Amino acid sequence: MITMAITDWRQYLKEGEQYLQTALGAATRRPEVFTPEILYNLTGMAIEKLIMGFLMSRGDLAENHTMADLLRALGRHAEVPAELVQDLLYLDSFQEICDLATYRRRPPTPEESRRILAIGQAVRQFIASRTTH
Repeated sequence: MITMAITDWRQYLKEGEQYLQTALGAATRRPEVFTPEILYNLTGMAIEKLIMGFLMSRGDLAENHTMADLLRALGRHAEVPAELVQDLLYLDSFQEICDLATYRRRPPTPEESRRILAIGQAVRQFIASRTTH
């Protein structure tokens, strides 16, 4: 099977980096405004964009956009370290919004938001080490 990169994949990587930089900056400069829940959402958007950019560069897309779905698609193209696997699945523990029957949300604590930001940085590093810009 021949695959071709999906156009605009670099834009996804750029946007993912921007979301992550916003979250990291906001956490230190404006913690009273950028709550742990907002930081979770910004970091989640960053991770989604970074992984989708990586997948698009390989002519692939994830079936859905939960962290488990993104992880499964990522695993088709790279060996994901066990710690990063656990971290991405941990992020899914905060919400299940895809199915109305099982809808649930739990806002992260300030301590959890530090881990969430670190996961975003780990994903950025993982993707950057496997992508040529």
